[in-house]
Amino acid sequence: MSRILLKAFLGFVMRVLFRPKVEGAEHIPDSGPVILAGNHVTFIDSLFLTLIVKRPVFFIGKDEYVKGKGLKGRLMAWFFTTAGMIPVDRDGGHGGVAALMTGRRVLDEGHAFGIYPEGTRSPDGRLYRGRTGIARLALMTGAPVVPFAMIGTDKVQPGGKGRPHLAPVTCRFGEPLDFSRYDGMDRDRYVLRAVTDEVMSDVMELSGQEYVDMYATKARAA
Repeated sequence: MSRILLKAFLGFVMRVLFRPKVEGAEHIPDSGPVILAGNHVTFIDSLFLTLIVKRPVFFIGKDEYVKGKGLKGRLMAWFFTTAGMIPVDRDGGHGGVAALMTGRRVLDEGHAFGIYPEGTRSPDGRLYRGRTGIARLALMTGAPVVPFAMIGTDKVQPGGKGRPHLAPVTCRFGEPLDFSRYDGMDRDRYVLRAVTDEVMSDVMELSGQEYVDMYATKARAA
């Protein structure tokens, strides 16, 4: 009930302020497991995604978002978890495995799972090389992958911080990708890379971003 009320309220506010344009929403199945894989340019991408998609969408988030103290901390924890965030400690040595297993559990339960194959926000608005976790998740669960692109959210929240600005936003979904031809090959690194690159190619086409064959984390560090 909390999720329904939050989505109704924030959805109304977003439609009034940002007038988000949605393209290709018919590609998202009404039920059953599905992976929504897209670009990541700012912090609020997940918020727009969960409010735009009709069915509930779950996604991984840093557990620090729900560890705040006091009233503000409790409100933030309620907001993020109600919006669909599942907190995971991604800074530990097993953070990647925990995120992968969490995604698998969500999909095994028949839900929609949102993921950003780049692994982190783009440091400069370009699209970076995808991590193969998306491929492992798709091959382990058999769930279809619906690529998507967030366009304009970097203008709403430049740099991923600060107070949001009014700017037009478009969320564009592509046709589902079926990787059943690779069934049982979720440990083949060449297959994992091929699947990941296919997903990223569709995201690039949807977003119109320049592609950089380099991990975003390395670009950010540089």
